[in-house]
Amino acid sequence: MTAVPNGHDGLITARGLYLSFGAIPALVDVDIDLWPGEVLAVVGESGSGKTTLLNVLSGRVAPDAGAVLYTDPEGEQHDVHTMPAPALRTLHRSDWGFVHQDPKQNLRMNVSAGGNVGERLMARGARHYGTIRAEAIDWLTQVEIDADRVDDLPRTFSGGMLQRLQIARTLVTHPRLVFMDEPTGGLDVSVQARLLDLIRTLVARLGIAAVLVTHDIAVARLLAHRIAVMQRGRVVETGLTDQVLDDPQHAYTQLLVSSVLQV
Repeated sequence: MTAVPNGHDGLITARGLYLSFGAIPALVDVDIDLWPGEVLAVVGESGSGKTTLLNVLSGRVAPDAGAVLYTDPEGEQHDVHTMPAPALRTLHRSDWGFVHQDPKQNLRMNVSAGGNVGERLMARGARHYGTIRAEAIDWLTQVEIDADRVDDLPRTFSGGMLQRLQIARTLVTHPRLVFMDEPTGGLDVSVQARLLDLIRTLVARLGIAAVLVTHDIAVARLLAHRIAVMQRGRVVETGLTDQVLDDPQHAYTQLLVSSVLQV
């Protein structure tokens, strides 16, 4: 990785992000900071730019302008969008993880549950089969999947189990930073509650930083330390989650909060 001068203690520092799709601006002058061990929720209506922001922060989509800097464990900053592609792939296999709304995007459906978890360990250099299998079983147990399902294929799992398996696969390597895109979307309310409690427990215990994209204010309140509210590609309000949601200052945030309260 090509290091750039370290002038910031944050894990992720994004400044002046701009991206348009044709004539439509998706991100406009977005600044974001994420600190080690912090969960930042990005909320807004569909089309507000929150998933686009997640993809830009994680290096999956390049902005038209602006920079995303990542501070590594040694304290050096790296420009996510100018580092070589192999270095970015290594970062995604090691320090970073990604949890998709659709777990099938992150799982191999023709590989056993244990194999899905073990593959990420092998990508980090693990080679001893017994050790890999034991750690996979341990992580299946941590995400409340019975150990005797270790050799079952994911296609035999329910939606909630698939999401928990994806979380086990993502967290088994203890990443410093996880990007989460609507991790409870599409699940039944009772399944959502169980999954949210699991995510909150694991993230807190492991000290993981996370950027969480969600349209659900209740999810943001439960999981996030800070919140960024997006409207039409802009961050219109940011601050401590309870402070923003209990006393919203921007008219759009007030509308989001009031619409939730009226449901």
